[in-house]
Amino acid sequence: MMYWNGGWAWITFMPLLWIALIGLAVWAVIRLTHGSSGNSSGRGHGWEDRERRETPEEILDRRYASGEIDTDTYTETRERLAAHRPRPR
Repeated sequence: MMYWNGGWAWITFMPLLWIALIGLAVWAVIRLTHGSSGNSSGRGHGWEDRERRETPEEILDRRYASGEIDTDTYTETRERLAAHRPRPR
């Protein structure tokens, strides 16, 4: 029979390797699912980067600049937004 002196090292190393691989897989799944969710509500975890939400005025400006809406619609909607905007106290 052949006896291999390094056997005790594998007994210690293999469980650590499996723990590291499982941890890496869990981390990857969490990172991929949270990264692609598109949820920018700002109520996420502190470690995730969130994009700033556009204001209604910014959305209106972008749509007008891209030609999605005409000048009359833009002006009317801008006035409506201004009328419903909360006033500072």
